[in-house]
Amino acid sequence: MLVQLLTHTPEPEQAVAAAARLCYSASSVGELMDRSRSEDQGSFIEKIVSMGHLSVLEHATFTFGIEGISRACSHQLVRHRIASFSQQSQRYVSHEKHFEAVIPPTIEADPELRELFDRSLAQIHEVYGRLIEAGVPAEDARFVLPNAAATKIVVTMNGRELRHFFELRCCERAQWEIRAMAVEMLRLARAVSPVLFGSAGPGCIAGHCPEGKKCCGKMAQVREAFAKL
Repeated sequence: MLVQLLTHTPEPEQAVAAAARLCYSASSVGELMDRSRSEDQGSFIEKIVSMGHLSVLEHATFTFGIEGISRACSHQLVRHRIASFSQQSQRYVSHEKHFEAVIPPTIEADPELRELFDRSLAQIHEVYGRLIEAGVPAEDARFVLPNAAATKIVVTMNGRELRHFFELRCCERAQWEIRAMAVEMLRLARAVSPVLFGSAGPGCIAGHCPEGKKCCGKMAQVREAFAKL
């Protein structure tokens, strides 16, 4: 899996702070932006986030390039509707020569199961190739490809939606692949915007576990891990 932060709003924290101040100020947008640049916005944005005034975070956007995740993972990702997605097409990109696959750790760890998994993939690849050779268009041949087939996708989310995404997908109960992806996205987002995302992470970071009886029971370890991320 490869996760890259391709681009983001210039000066995201300054833009968020200026937008927040605009709601209560007679000053011009330019004046507020200049003020945001000249002052430390940390405590101000932390206050905004703690009060739940998250709409101003929508003025900052972040675009990620993600490669080597499975179709099973991307199907979960695109359920986050307040986002923009551009995904490699199995209709226009043929996998006749080779298709990469993501192997779950539970299968990778068992040699017998890994061999069974590899045989299955090889058979699927053979069937796919024969369909293409027979003149079946890639848009139809792709029907035999598995959820394990690797894909590439570009994702853009605003700051508010990203925090919500991290709350759900960084959780220990999230599926392992999308959790690994989300944690790496959070690490990259924190690097360029530490104030907006310093307190971001699974739901238990800010308080009680939202999973109730399904709680992983490792809140202390989780909080420590994300504090060091």
